[in-house]
Amino acid sequence: MSLINGLPAHILLVHVVVVLVPLTALALVAAAVWPRAARRLGPLLPVLALVSLVSVPLTTEAGEWLERHVDSDALVRRHAELGDGLLPWALGLFVLAMVVWWATRKTAAAAVTGTAQTAPASTGRWTAMPVRIAVAVLSLAVATGAVIDVYRIGDSGAKAAWHDGYSKTANDGS
Repeated sequence: MSLINGLPAHILLVHVVVVLVPLTALALVAAAVWPRAARRLGPLLPVLALVSLVSVPLTTEAGEWLERHVDSDALVRRHAELGDGLLPWALGLFVLAMVVWWATRKTAAAAVTGTAQTAPASTGRWTAMPVRIAVAVLSLAVATGAVIDVYRIGDSGAKAAWHDGYSKTANDGS
């Protein structure tokens, strides 16, 4: 993908990543910490994570095209290097979103069929709680890493695009 309506695709697609990755991170943490949030989000959580995941390589690919069509610059190279590191974070968000969704779905199905009540209460609670805590901590760590990475990539991209592109004094319009 190179151009969209005459504009480099990267400058349009980057907005998808900048919005969806932090939104996915927030939804993941909410769902991992609060089962009610996970039930309310339902399949929207893994779908959102999948769209975020797919948008990252599309944006990176468009960025690589754009990089070949601008002057070589240390700031552009730094931005490209940072951009290559977002895919693992997006993959982590997707995998954890699937885990949270699957676990919530499994728990809800057990409650509906009554199998959750037939097992001893202490067994279900003690095995589920450590797993829930581990998933919540891991979700928080991956979400934080993804959001920080999006910020760093965006900051470096803004610096690369605008470092010499504006005047610090306003034009008088004449």
